Amino acid sequence: MSNVKKIKKALETAPAIRPRFTLVRFDKIELKTTGNYVVKGLIPAEGLTVVWGPPKCGKSFWSFDLGCHVALGWDYRGRRVNQGPVIYVALEGAAGFGARAEAFRQAKMGEDAEPFPLYLITDHLDLIAEHEFLIERIREQLKDARPVVVFIDTLNRSLSGSESSDMDMSAYIQAADAVREAFRCAVVIVHHCGIDKTRPRGHTSLAGAVDGQIAVKRDGKNMTFTATVEFQKDGAEGDVIGNELEVVEIGVDADGDTMVSCIVIDAEATAATGGKTNPRQRRAIEALHNVIIDHGKPSPAENTIRQVFAWSPSTCGKSIYSPAASSTRTAKTRARISNA
Repeated sequence: MSNVKKIKKALETAPAIRPRFTLVRFDKIELKTTGNYVVKGLIPAEGLTVVWGPPKCGKSFWSFDLGCHVALGWDYRGRRVNQGPVIYVALEGAAGFGARAEAFRQAKMGEDAEPFPLYLITDHLDLIAEHEFLIERIREQLKDARPVVVFIDTLNRSLSGSESSDMDMSAYIQAADAVREAFRCAVVIVHHCGIDKTRPRGHTSLAGAVDGQIAVKRDGKNMTFTATVEFQKDGAEGDVIGNELEVVEIGVDADGDTMVSCIVIDAEATAATGGKTNPRQRRAIEALHNVIIDHGKPSPAENTIRQVFAWSPSTCGKSIYSPAASSTRTAKTRARISNA
């Protein structure tokens, strides 16, 4: 077959392209009754959503858990999902996602569970400069499938410019929109908070451009945190989801030490343990939370003495104890959590 005939055949069989800027008269505007969401009440379909919060508040754990549910087609906390491939671009703490995936597999899936379409990307990404290449690579690898949601974790690590610049932020939003339009999918941007911790960091044009915004906050007690729907352009606001990070032992490393990570569970579903924590205990819990995220190791009370050296700098920073004045045994005792 000649090249001319090949081109002619390709044009004849190509799907029709809808003309842009088509006028739709009022009486022809249709109500969509099919699911216009990725996660009902949380993540709208074909929109931009920001999940934001302070460092180590649980926003990445929560986003990854949400993405796994979408890829599996599992309802999320009683909310319907539209199942489909999920792309998770992990640019911050990427080395820990292998442990998070293993914890999810062991704790939430059976031994004979089938593979599911969540795909991780850990390469450096400059979204403004490379969004077209990102779209091309996703298309090449997914073939005829398309993602229903692309997570970008975090905005800071995928932006080469300034978060406070209106020009840079506008260019970033346009790049995220290009990804959304290319796949007719949702794009979820994981982002940090500002200095005052009351809103996402950077230029306010971001908040004006997104279709939904979810705030993730630690409540300062144990390893629990909330995800609050602050606004949705076409949905309800104010929904609060209670979460808890549960430690899961996932194996043994090359040194013979226990490896751990966390899964996200429903905080309302956990059994009440009773009792109250004092300020010293609350600081110890917070330090333990940070060590698990940073080092993937359980607390020294649960593991070998080797982990004390990873745990001590964090606890010292929280003024829980002074190594110069306390033995390891005393330090453990002071940091013991009666209701953890």
